[in-house]
Amino acid sequence: MNFHPSFHCPPLPALALGVLSLFGGLFAGCYGPAVMAEDAAVLPGTDEIVATETLVVESASVSELEDLLDRLADKRVVFVGESHDRFEDHLNQLAVIQGLHARGRDLAIGMEFFQQPFQPQLDAFVAGELDEAALLRKTEYFERWRYDYRLYRPLLRFAREHGIPIVALNIEREITDKVGDQGIASLDQAEASRIPAEIDRTNQRYRDHVKAVFDLHPVGGDAVFEHFLEVQLLWDEGMAERAADYLQQHPEKSLVVLAGSGHIEYGWGIPSRFQRRLAATSATLLNGRARPFDPKRADFILFPRAVELPKTGLLGVMLDTESAGEGIGIHGFAEQSGAKEAGVEKGDRILRIAEHPIRSYADIRIALMDSRPGQRLPVQVLRKPLIGSAQRLTLEVELH
Repeated sequence: MNFHPSFHCPPLPALALGVLSLFGGLFAGCYGPAVMAEDAAVLPGTDEIVATETLVVESASVSELEDLLDRLADKRVVFVGESHDRFEDHLNQLAVIQGLHARGRDLAIGMEFFQQPFQPQLDAFVAGELDEAALLRKTEYFERWRYDYRLYRPLLRFAREHGIPIVALNIEREITDKVGDQGIASLDQAEASRIPAEIDRTNQRYRDHVKAVFDLHPVGGDAVFEHFLEVQLLWDEGMAERAADYLQQHPEKSLVVLAGSGHIEYGWGIPSRFQRRLAATSATLLNGRARPFDPKRADFILFPRAVELPKTGLLGVMLDTESAGEGIGIHGFAEQSGAKEAGVEKGDRILRIAEHPIRSYADIRIALMDSRPGQRLPVQVLRKPLIGSAQRLTLEVELH
């Protein structure tokens, strides 16, 4: 059974072998800052005094984002990092795109969180041929990414409103899952044709960086780490190749690349691998709050005010998305569950939430996307008792 809890920071194995971006979620978001070994040295002595390099930033030279946009306007590609669950990062990404668009740049937007096979669906969305809900279903957004779509919604809507192409950057999960389990050597010919032919493994600092993350929660020996490393390499090389290919095919375009901070910082991930394929003027932007200040992390380091999305209402159920049948099954309940309080039972199948028919996990996420705790919604369920015919019940559920 496939259960979907109400959080998006799974343990390391799930990230290593699954779909979520390690460098934008786990590393930068869930487990906080990492300090590289070279940042400090412990001196011999009784008190083990720590010597550290002191950096000075002159406050008089601090500028606003609007000033930065003027400096970005002549760049062919701008890499803007994010912690996936931080709304302020996505608002800054939107501000960069809006600012460059206002300055007359012919833009496209490259997005880590859409996988390459779903490019036709993104094209249809921008062209107005798919609505938002259809885009989320057809790109399997909630199965493949799962972060709250409201974080990205302003970006997608701006692109659609202004006809800005959206480029799906990421390699599909089916390939990275297999590589996480068995390594790149396990891919068959058809699968191997879907990944970059050239994968640069020579950067020792990149390898050390990935190893430091792996060692936070080691899940196996050297072989497992090598598979873990290969997943990171596939993500970075795959996104770099897709971005470079797009710009080569569209020489009039500039590209704003949106990806997890770890794919961008120090240039080790996407930027250097992009430049290996296509020499172009570029800049990297990162949020400075996630890690200790280091001017080498990016060309521009931003310090936005934290912005939180409003809480979404929850049914308080554990879903069984793999069993066959109408609607979506209920496997169990959270400790505080409005659905259970309303009379929903384990084994019931959710058929409708308010006006939304429920056929998939994505339908539930879409139905509850703009709900609020305390809101009451009608929920229709199918109940099959041990004796007697199935019943369709509509219960009023207060969301928690």
